Amino acid sequence: MSAVIKHTEERLMKVLLAPVISEKATFVAEKNEQVVFLVTQDATKLEIKAAVELLFKVQVESVQVANRAGKVKRSGRFTGRRNNTRRAFVCLKPGQEINFTEEAK
Repeated sequence: MSAVIKHTEERLMKVLLAPVISEKATFVAEKNEQVVFLVTQDATKLEIKAAVELLFKVQVESVQVANRAGKVKRSGRFTGRRNNTRRAFVCLKPGQEINFTEEAK
C-alpha cells in the first residue's frame, strides 16, 4: 500500500500566501537553489510541496519549514503583538527555477 496522500486543489491554492522577497531569501535562492514562501500556520511539508508543483510547474526536491513568533510591539502606552508566521524553504531540483517577474504578466 503506497503512502500517497490526495490533496484537494482548493486547499493547495490556499497553502501558499506569498513569496518572501528579502536579502536573506535572495541569498538562499542563489546559493542553494531554494525559494522562500510564507505559508499558512497549519500547512504540512507534503501540502507545500504539492502546492508549489501545482502552481509553478516545477519539481521540488525538499521542503524545510520555520515557525517565527510574532514580536511584541508598543505604540505609546498600548502593547500589541504581531502575528506568528510560518516560512517554507523550498529546495528545487537541479535545473528548475521560479521567476516571479515572468509569472506576473
